[in-house]
Amino acid sequence: MAANITEVTESYLQPIMEELHLELVDVEFVKEGKNWFLRVYVDKAEGIDIEECAIVSEKLSAVLDENDPVDFPYFLEVSSPGAERPLKTKQAITNSIGKTVYVKLYEPIDNEKEYQGTLKAFEDDVLTLEVMIKARKKEVSLPYEKIAKARLAVTFN
Repeated sequence: MAANITEVTESYLQPIMEELHLELVDVEFVKEGKNWFLRVYVDKAEGIDIEECAIVSEKLSAVLDENDPVDFPYFLEVSSPGAERPLKTKQAITNSIGKTVYVKLYEPIDNEKEYQGTLKAFEDDVLTLEVMIKARKKEVSLPYEKIAKARLAVTFN
């Protein structure tokens, strides 16, 4: 059910994103406690502000009022993806080359399921990360199909 609702919501959002020149980062439909939340994360190169989130919320609310795929109460939230934005698409990964990323895998590679490091390349569906292992830099290759989750990572030096 949740997957279908997110897909339908994404289709409603596409023309809104194009009109406002924004990027749709993610849509999730989740239950927290007794409440359901339809969360939409939007962004643009310069960053997004609260007014732009409000405009997206108003436009999406109008479409949902007409064609609502959910027949029970829920909360609509539209916001920035934040500093640790998810990397849900190949394009998002490509756009993150040179940045610090966190990657969680479906199955271990070199006995590890989680990696954090600098994304050096993304070619032929393989991510190349430069990671620190025992104070030494090492490059690891991670096939795209083995990635369960990827996001930008905030580091403090």
